[in-house]
Amino acid sequence: MTATISGSSSGSTSGTAATNAGTTGNLPSGQSALQAGTKLTLNGDLRIFAGRSAHHLAERVCSHLKIGLGHSSTIEFPDGEIIVKVEEDVRGRDVFVILSTCQPVNDNIMELLTFIDCLKRASAHRVTVVMPYFGYARQDRKDEGRVPITAKLVANIITAAGADRVLAIDLHAAQIQGFFDLPVDHLSATPVFVEYFQSIRKELGDLCLVSPDVGNVKVAEGMANLLGGELAIINKRRLSGSTVTTGNLIGSVDGKTVLMFDDMISTGGTVVEAAKLVMERGAKQVIAAATHGVLVGPALERLAKDAITKVVVTNTIPLGDRVAPIKHKLVELCVGKLLGEAIGRIHNNQSVSALFNKGAGTKR
Repeated sequence: MTATISGSSSGSTSGTAATNAGTTGNLPSGQSALQAGTKLTLNGDLRIFAGRSAHHLAERVCSHLKIGLGHSSTIEFPDGEIIVKVEEDVRGRDVFVILSTCQPVNDNIMELLTFIDCLKRASAHRVTVVMPYFGYARQDRKDEGRVPITAKLVANIITAAGADRVLAIDLHAAQIQGFFDLPVDHLSATPVFVEYFQSIRKELGDLCLVSPDVGNVKVAEGMANLLGGELAIINKRRLSGSTVTTGNLIGSVDGKTVLMFDDMISTGGTVVEAAKLVMERGAKQVIAAATHGVLVGPALERLAKDAITKVVVTNTIPLGDRVAPIKHKLVELCVGKLLGEAIGRIHNNQSVSALFNKGAGTKR
C-alpha cells in the first residue's frame, strides 16, 4: 500500500510572492484586489485539512490565516481502495477540507467522500468542503436525450456523505449552486486576475476583453470595466468534447492586445480557435486567462503554438511538470489568500460577498 501524509506544524511563512512571468514557482496573491474588511480573529476550533490534490494550496491558505495545516494521511491499497485517517482531534471543531476534484477525477472524488465520512464519524461539529475546482461541472444539464446530469449527481453524493457546507471557485455554471441541498459559497477568482493585470497594465497598451463564448460575456464585461478596455464577443459551436468551431466576432480588435478570460482551459480548443480568429482580424497579441488550468488532451500542444503569447491560470489545479511545453508563456496566480479570507469569514460568521467589490462576477 502507499500512503500520503499531509500536515505541518506551522503556517507562519508569508503567503505573498511576486509575479514571475513564464514560470510557475512564484505566485502573486492578489492582495490589493480583495476587500480588506475586518481583521480576522480565529479561535481554536478551526481546523483545515488537505487532500492530495490541494496540499500546496492548503499550505498557502493556512499561511495567510497563520495557522498550521491539519495532520492527516491518505492510504491507497494495492487494489485502489482509499482510506483517510485524521491524525488529530476534531471533536466539536469547525473543519474545512480543501481538495480539488481534478484529474484523476474519480480518485479525488472518492478521497473527498472518504474524508467527509472520516470527519463526521470523528464528531466534527461542521464539515465544509472546499473545492477550488469542481469536477463533472460541465455536465450540468441534459442537452440531448439519455444523458446524465453528473454535476447534480456529484452534489447529491457530497451531501449524502455528510458535508455541511461547500466553498467553490468559479463553477462552470452558476446554477450548480442550486444542485446542492446545503449552503454554497461561490467565489470568483477575478480579484486575483485584476490584481495581476493591473500590475502590467501599461505594457498591455490598447486592450480589448474578448469573451470566447456568450456565457462568459458578463465576466468579460466586468473585467473590461475594471481594466479600462473594450469588449468583443465570439460565438462558438461545440462539435465534440475536444472540437470547437468559431463563428462571428462582434466588436473590433484591430491593433489591440486581446485578453480572453474564461473559467477553464480544458483541451484548449475554444481559446485557440478564438485566438486564431482575433489574430486574423488584426489583434496585436492574445493573452489567454482562465481560473482552472485543466489542460488535458491536446491542450499543451495547442497552447504552445504562436497564436497565444501568454497563458495565465490559478493554482486551483496543481500543474506540476506536465506544463513544461508552455512554461515559457505560463503565469500561475495563487488563490490562497482568496480562500483564506473566505474560510476565516465563514468560520466567524461574517459576510463573504464583501470580499469581492473589485471582482467581475462569475460565469452564468
